[in-house]
Amino acid sequence: MAKVLEGPGMGLLRKWGISTPNYAVVTSSDEFDQLSQVNDWLQKSKLVVKAHEALGSRFKLGLVKVGLDLAAAKVAVREMLGKKLETLTIRQVIVSEAVDHKEEYYAAAKSTRDGVDLLVATCGGIEVESNWDKVKHVSIETGETLTDSALSSLVKDAGFSGDTAAKMAEFLKKLHACFDNEDAQYVEVNPVVLSGQGELVALDAVTLLDGDAKFRHKDWTFPFAAEFGRAYTKNEEEVMAVDAKVKGSVKLIEIPGGNIAMLPAGGGASVYYSDAVVARGGKLANYAEYSGDPPDWAVEVLTEKVCSLPGIKHIIVGGAIANFTDVKKTFGGIINAFRKAKAEGKLQGVKIWVRRGGPNELQGLAAMRALQDEGFDIQVFDRKTPLTDIVDMAMAAK
Repeated sequence: MAKVLEGPGMGLLRKWGISTPNYAVVTSSDEFDQLSQVNDWLQKSKLVVKAHEALGSRFKLGLVKVGLDLAAAKVAVREMLGKKLETLTIRQVIVSEAVDHKEEYYAAAKSTRDGVDLLVATCGGIEVESNWDKVKHVSIETGETLTDSALSSLVKDAGFSGDTAAKMAEFLKKLHACFDNEDAQYVEVNPVVLSGQGELVALDAVTLLDGDAKFRHKDWTFPFAAEFGRAYTKNEEEVMAVDAKVKGSVKLIEIPGGNIAMLPAGGGASVYYSDAVVARGGKLANYAEYSGDPPDWAVEVLTEKVCSLPGIKHIIVGGAIANFTDVKKTFGGIINAFRKAKAEGKLQGVKIWVRRGGPNELQGLAAMRALQDEGFDIQVFDRKTPLTDIVDMAMAAK
C-alpha cells in the first residue's frame, strides 16, 4: 500500500472528472513567486496554504492557513518550508484556491475483502469523526457493476435530497471510477463542498494506491509519500523505482544506527527474521525483502544498497523454503552484488549468514559457499537448519 500526497491525489480525482480547486505544489519561495506572476487565480483568489507532507492534524500544528491574500500566502509559504517537526522537515507546500461554501460533506471508497465500500455522509470536515453513525455505505462485490439505483438509494439513505442528491450520486460514480481504474485501496474526500455555483468540489484527498501496480500507470510520475516521519533516502527511492518495474518485489527501508543488515526472501520471512534480531537484543540496520521471483538484476540492486549501509557487522540472507522463487537465480544477483561490494571495500569485517530452501537450492547454496574461497566471511545453511538459528549464530559471533 502506497500513500499519495494531496496534490497528486487531487490530480487523480480531476482525471476522472471530479472538480477540485486550482492548486500548486511548491518547494521554494522563489518557485511560488514565479507561479504567482503567471496564474491569475493566485493573484485574485483567497488562498489556502498547507504543508504538503504525510502527517495528520496539520491544522492543529499550525500547518494550515486559510483565507489568505497573495502577500499573506507568500509569508505562510516561507514560514512553513524548512520547518522541523521531530524527524520531519517540511519540504513541500500546497497552495490552493479557497472555495466559498456553506455545506460540507464526506465521501470515500475503500477496499474490502470482497470488493469495495462506497461511503457518504451529509456531515463532512471535522464533523464526520463525531458523527460516524451518520455515514452510510453500499458494498460492491468484485465483478459486480455499480448501478445508478444503488447510488440513488445510498445518497437518499444518507440524507441527501433533490438536486444535491443527484449531484452526490454522480460524484460517487466518478469516485468509484477513480478508485477502480487507479488500483486504489482507499480514496477519501473530506470535505466535499457545494460551491456557490452549485457544483460539488473536492477540497482534500487522502489516497492509498497499490504501489505494485505502478507499472500499469505511466502517468504515475509522482513519488509515493514516506510513512516514517521522514523523507525517503536516495537508496530507498532507487529500490522503489526498481520495484515498480519488475515482476515480484524488492523493498528497502533504512534504519540508522543498526549493525545487523537484513536481506530476507519473502515478506513473512523478513518480519520473522527482523523480530528475531530485535528479540535477541540486536540492532537492525534496515528492513528489506525480495519476493515473488524477481529478476536477478533487481535483487542485485537491492543487495548493493544493503551492502552500502554504514556500520554493519552482519548480513543475514534468510528465507523459508520457496515455492517458486528461483534460489539459484536470485542468489546470482546477491553474489554479483557481494563481489562488487567487496571490490569496493564495503564488506571488510562483515560476516554473512545464509539460510534458504526452494527451487534450485542446491546450486544456489553451492554458489554461496564458493564465496568462501574468494575471501568472504560467509556461513551457508540449507533447509534443515531452523530459520532463526542463523540469527543466534550472528548474535553469538559479535
